[in-house]
Amino acid sequence: MVGKRVGLVMVAVVIIGVIVGGGEGQLVENFYRSSCPNLEAIVKQVVGVKVSQAFPTIPATLRLFFHDCFVEGCDASVMIASPNGDAEKDAPDNISLAGDGFDTIVKAKQAVEAQCPGVVSCADIMALAARDVVVAAGGPSFSVELGRRDGLVSMASRVAGNLPGPEFNLKQLTDMFAEHGLNQLDMIALSGAHTVGFSHCSRFANRIYNFTSSSPVDPSLDPTYAQELMQACPRNVDPNIAIDMDPNTARTFDNVYYQNLVQGKGLFTSDEVLFTDPASTSSVSDFANNQGDFYAAFTVAMRKLGRVSVKTGSQGEIRRDCTAFN
Repeated sequence: MVGKRVGLVMVAVVIIGVIVGGGEGQLVENFYRSSCPNLEAIVKQVVGVKVSQAFPTIPATLRLFFHDCFVEGCDASVMIASPNGDAEKDAPDNISLAGDGFDTIVKAKQAVEAQCPGVVSCADIMALAARDVVVAAGGPSFSVELGRRDGLVSMASRVAGNLPGPEFNLKQLTDMFAEHGLNQLDMIALSGAHTVGFSHCSRFANRIYNFTSSSPVDPSLDPTYAQELMQACPRNVDPNIAIDMDPNTARTFDNVYYQNLVQGKGLFTSDEVLFTDPASTSSVSDFANNQGDFYAAFTVAMRKLGRVSVKTGSQGEIRRDCTAFN
């Protein structure tokens, strides 16, 4: 844990409000109240336009934020474009990140720079955009803590092993999130983002074709749902084909994801295990029955996620272009 920031930055934080600890520094709401007072409105407007143009902006932006925070911390390192193809976004686990997410952050940064040049980090813009896409899909709003700096490292080699896989069991999921200060309930709540997500067929093909030698189809899958998946994702399907992770309300940020898990309709093993493992069944059942409980837990988890290994004060930089180091 890095100590409290000193000098003018520290004074500004004290004036603005209560310091919130977490990660490698401190974040605070209203960090840009004086330096860029219209920040949140600017980002919200850009996000609104993008969402109206392309719905995939919502899951793409949310997933981008998660993938960024779990590698190097929430520092927009995933945004860096490398001519050598060796930046974070080029790692195998990140190749499937949809372009709409990157485009949202780039456009928001350009709009912010037009009014507040050199003031707001790409990392903070990403955190705001992640909140705004949740709201755009009908999910809960929440205050976003700000004050992040943009990272100076973005390497594909640092991604492997730092993001949860679709085949993870509950212990693997819980342990990985715990490494970032997130508990099991946080993990279950953040998994709810899959209510507006989509996936390429290759990410779950083993569950419908090659689960085990004696049972090609994962027995935890609802049989009717398994047949629907086979129809949508036949063998040797076009690798660009993707399907909704929530087959019922794919465009609404709601608790139907958890209702699906109860019915055996979790797309990934790492989704369905949240219900089938006795250690987490009760939490999934609660979220399935009470959307308010899910929203409350998701809000807490998103704020905690946004604090993961942040750079503040003299660490990092404020990028002029989110895709390149200064």
